[in-house]
Amino acid sequence: MQIFLETDRLWLRRCTAADVDNFFALDNDPAVIRFLDGGTPTPREAIERDFLPLVLGYYARCSGYGFWAAIEKATGTFLGWFSLRPRDEAHPEVAELGYRLNRVAWGRGYATEGARALLHHGFAVVGAERVYATTYQDNLASPRVMEKVGMKLVRAYRRTPAHLAAKDSFHNTSDEVWDGDDVE
Repeated sequence: MQIFLETDRLWLRRCTAADVDNFFALDNDPAVIRFLDGGTPTPREAIERDFLPLVLGYYARCSGYGFWAAIEKATGTFLGWFSLRPRDEAHPEVAELGYRLNRVAWGRGYATEGARALLHHGFAVVGAERVYATTYQDNLASPRVMEKVGMKLVRAYRRTPAHLAAKDSFHNTSDEVWDGDDVE
């Protein structure tokens, strides 16, 4: 296991092609993805064809940036993933923080712990000047994590179905699902 970062309770390790089952299980729990695509499961083919190559490609293209599997140190359990990636690879000084965790990890401080470690890495090691994160307005837990790690609300905005279709993972583009704003 290639450990990238270690916290009190987590190992953040490089993702591998063997994580396809972990990603598939994560993206097929309607509760996990309800604020990402309204709870529509991500097809395994989309994970294999689109998401996994995106994840694995960061390690070669963007030193210090990427996606990392979150592993609970005490049990070795895959809890989800964290990401820190440049908004624009030509300008890595602005980076986006992301995370997606299994329900067993919710409410236990893992999101805050992993996000805090990646923020420190982004500013102290990679040299990011600004790190942002986004979430859907109705997802009350994620903005709370962002606040706990010192992030501040910048704006609310509305995504369009065309914008969602252009994102780098599978999304439900129904107007019925996306009737509110996102926050940054």
